[in-house]
Amino acid sequence: MKFLHWLYPGLGVKQWFAFLLSGIFLFLAGLAVTIGPEIMGLVEAFFMREILVLAVPFFPSLAVGLLVMLLGAILAVYSFHRLTAAISKVFDPGGRVGPAWSLYRHRALERGPRIVAVGGGTGLPVLLRGVKEYTSNITAIVTVADDGGSSGRLRSEMGVLPPGDIRNCLVALADAEPLMQSLFQHRFGGRSGLAGHNFGNLFIAAMSEVTGDFEAAVRESSKVLAVRGRVLPSTLDDVQIVAQLEDGTLVRGETCVSRSPGAVRKICLDPPGARPLPEALGAIEEADLIVLAPGSLFTSLLPTLLIPGMAEAIHHSTALKIYVCNIMTQPGETDGFTVADHVRAILEHVGQNLLDYVLVNTGKIPPWQKEKYAREGARLVEVDRERVEAAGVRLVTGNLVAAPGRADMVRHDHEKLAQAVVSLLAASRK
Repeated sequence: MKFLHWLYPGLGVKQWFAFLLSGIFLFLAGLAVTIGPEIMGLVEAFFMREILVLAVPFFPSLAVGLLVMLLGAILAVYSFHRLTAAISKVFDPGGRVGPAWSLYRHRALERGPRIVAVGGGTGLPVLLRGVKEYTSNITAIVTVADDGGSSGRLRSEMGVLPPGDIRNCLVALADAEPLMQSLFQHRFGGRSGLAGHNFGNLFIAAMSEVTGDFEAAVRESSKVLAVRGRVLPSTLDDVQIVAQLEDGTLVRGETCVSRSPGAVRKICLDPPGARPLPEALGAIEEADLIVLAPGSLFTSLLPTLLIPGMAEAIHHSTALKIYVCNIMTQPGETDGFTVADHVRAILEHVGQNLLDYVLVNTGKIPPWQKEKYAREGARLVEVDRERVEAAGVRLVTGNLVAAPGRADMVRHDHEKLAQAVVSLLAASRK
């Protein structure tokens, strides 16, 4: 019987539960002594009034009763605090918000909307970091087409799927201690064979070898980080991006596509028959909200949508569908793209009537940031509302940009972005 599990040694709750019962008993006994003999029959079977009075012969019964009530109340309140603190460690390992708020938040998030977020790169983790404050019913479907950096090395040397984008999403959804999150993001320096590798990538790769299954490796890594929600690779098949440039040239591989000198016209996946995870399709079917996250359009978002069955599942889902457009253009991928061009690229690749809304930032960017991006060949994505709405997609604008950070990068603010998408969902339900 499951209730007997509470008797296991080392739980740290049994003694406080016993003290709580003792405190309640003392409080009731003192109350009976204080009020008078007419209700003593309720407690005399368990607590002898005469023994208490003889033990304190110089105190009248009223004083004794009040003293016992006070001691019982103190014991009960303190025991309850320690009991809830011991249990809340499961939900709030660092003790950052306290047991009552931790339990309330856990229950509230369990009742939150079912959100599916699709994409990869730097944009998807920003979205996840925000929406996890509204719900724990989150499924992130992440691209596995990366072939650069630490992920690319592990992919070529160990034959595992690239873990980098998945690692970033796990950390974004983590409830673990900040030190554990920092550990997963730590990148080795120096000149050793580990130089350039990320600890989290190595951990997921090692877990993949131990379990013999990349999906299981991600699932077990989620437990280590106490992830709120779940992170799924878009496919377990080894896929590569093949891009056709405007001049007809074919470019293979995520890294080469992102560095291509010409504009990208269209991409496809090789092999074309990659299989989606059934769990991902199930999450899409049950979702209340599907968000196509910001990030590299041709190398993060579209490779996920191009997995066979993925776009069809989104199309047939009754969920609200929102695309969060990038703030800046990306050199080599979206040079000169407007908001409508981003929407057009998505619809041309995966079919019409896929989106309900496109969410666009209209917050101000400091001039020095614009100049920095201009030197790299990027600029603000132009908002062309008429062309967007002509494609059958409603355009919503707002101040979604984050304040400049240490890296001086233009990024969405995770709190503003999450509030915007959740507000659109709430408005659609009215």
